[in-house]
This record gives sequence, C-alpha cells and structure tokens, in this order.
Amino acid sequence: MSYQKQFLSASEPDAVSGVDSILAVLSAEPENWALFIDIDGTLLDLAETPDDIVVPPSLPESLDALAKRLAGALALVTGRGLDYADQLFRPFHFPIAGLHGAERRDPDGRVSKAEVTAQFEQLKADLTAETAGWAGVLIEDKGAAVAAHYRLAPDRELELEPLMEQALGRAGPNFTIQHGKMVIEIRPASADKGSAVEAFLAHPVFAGRRPIAIGDDVTDEAMFRTVNRLGGQSIRVGPLSPASQARGSIPSAEALRGMIETLAS
Repeated sequence: MSYQKQFLSASEPDAVSGVDSILAVLSAEPENWALFIDIDGTLLDLAETPDDIVVPPSLPESLDALAKRLAGALALVTGRGLDYADQLFRPFHFPIAGLHGAERRDPDGRVSKAEVTAQFEQLKADLTAETAGWAGVLIEDKGAAVAAHYRLAPDRELELEPLMEQALGRAGPNFTIQHGKMVIEIRPASADKGSAVEAFLAHPVFAGRRPIAIGDDVTDEAMFRTVNRLGGQSIRVGPLSPASQARGSIPSAEALRGMIETLAS
C-alpha cells in the first residue's frame, strides 16, 4: 500500500496566462493538440457537497463543439466515477478517465473498469457507519473508490486521517490514499491521472498530438508532470504555486468555461 499527501500553497499569479496560451494554440492549430480537463474545481465550481455542483446549461454543448473542433481529441480526467460524470454532461458521452484513471472510456466507446470486491463493499459500508454521527462528514461511494468529504466539518480532518489509513490497510496493497481539497479518498493504486493521459495518447484519435492538461488540485499534479514531460502545456485553475508542476494558470472555473465557449463558437 502507499500513502501520498501533498499541499499546494498559493502564490501570487505571476505566470503565463493559461487562457491566452490555450486560445492561441487551439485557434491556430487545433489538429496538433489534445485537451485533458478535470471536472470538479476546474470545469465546474466546487460546492459544499459533491452532489451540489451545478452544470451550466450551455456547457455540455460547448464541450461537444470544442471536441469536434479537435477532431475528438478531448477527454475528461476526473476523480468522479465514469457513470456519474456521464450524468453531468448528458446527452454527450466524451472520452473519460474516472476514479483518477482506474476507469476509462476510449473514443471508440470501449470501457474498462476496476473490479469491486465484496471486501471493498463492506469497507465502504463500515466507513459510512463509523462516521454516521460526524456532522458535516460525507462518505461518497464511488464504486471502486471511496471518499470522505469534510468541507462542512474541517475540524474533522485529524480524526478522518487515521480512520482512512486504517481502512486503507483493510483494502490491501492494490489501493492507495489520495488527498484533495477537503477530501481523503481510497482509490485503486493501479492508475493515476498521468497514466490516464498517456493511455489516451496511445489511441489513434489522440496519437501524435501535444497534450494540454487543465486541473486545480493535488490530484491533477500527475497530469501536469506527464504533459510537461511530453512537451505539452500544464494549466492550473487558480493561482500558481511553487509546489505545483503547472506552468500556466487560469483564474477560475468560470474563466475556463468562458474560454471553452469562445473556442466552441
């Protein structure tokens, strides 16, 4: 098993404008680039609970138009489960890497998912029961992953950490802990967002293109490292941080959505 914890401290946003750089390259040469976008905190504004996020009505259609401009070389790379992410952007079905890459749907519609064992189902049920009296703590069942959200109860972090570490021990060596913004998650260790990007780039729709990765959280750092190594662009939503691998920034999810609308039209 493995344990990873990182925190990104904000610094003054003095780096390259992600909006300007992406508009420039995708307007001039869309055939040369592939776009990989996180969902929560990146495409969509964060909410107090995972189910409270709001999808602007025009966003799914704008994403579809941008995907067509890129000849299909656009994928969502998220900690959400694949089925849940599909609900957000229906009726469209984009290539998606869910659960940080443990689930994936390729452009040809082929789907791969991590197996959920009876042991892991019991672990999720036990976490829900053990935290039932913890006001503000939400256990999210993601299928092959489970997340403990404490945005509504930040003081519970110190209690949740040892509880999730204990649960990780029960889950076994094929799982790891992932920290994010007010969330601690147990997920399959077999993949991360960086390996998901590389898997997409091996598909004919994405092959030969330079990658652009856009994200906002610790969980997106694997994407940033991968696209930097491959000569692409790494863009963080929010101010840049010395702890982040991102080389450009976009001020907010709203600004990213505006950029998508511009490119789509």
